[in-house]
Amino acid sequence: MDWMLMPLKRYADFSGRSRRMEFWMWQLFQLLIYVGVIVIVMVLGGGAMMGGDPSAMVAAGGGILIVMMIYLLYCLAVIVPSIAVAVRRLHDTNRTGWWILAPLGPYLIAFVLAAMAAAASSGENAGAAMGAIGIIALVCMLAALVLAIVLLVFYFLDGTPGPNNYGADPKGRDVSQTFS
Repeated sequence: MDWMLMPLKRYADFSGRSRRMEFWMWQLFQLLIYVGVIVIVMVLGGGAMMGGDPSAMVAAGGGILIVMMIYLLYCLAVIVPSIAVAVRRLHDTNRTGWWILAPLGPYLIAFVLAAMAAAASSGENAGAAMGAIGIIALVCMLAALVLAIVLLVFYFLDGTPGPNNYGADPKGRDVSQTFS
């Protein structure tokens, strides 16, 4: 449980390194919270739907809305430590934290290219422009998927032994122990 809450203790600390255990236990903690919210929503909504009473459905909808608003506030509260632990995890593999933005790059490129294609299309060329926009979107989504998989692989890699550009080894390994 200590590993799960460590990113909250280092709330906005984007410097240093984080072990795989800290990162993945934080992800597990987030998953458990999400599953708990879904179970509460299913219990609230499921009972009302099975009963068939419209007023019970409206009341359940209000309860679900309240639960989802609380969950939204929770998500807003933990977005900073989630990004921070991801950046520190990348630092542990001796990579810059800017890698976290890599999957967003193709979407930005797709937006710019689609805007250019839409602006260049005239009445006759509208069909060709829409086809080009579709192809651009497909290629950029595939590029974003590949970059997301690369980022996931980085999260799974072991940290660099010994100190690196971002600090001391959180496992306490020494380089002399690594190469002996």
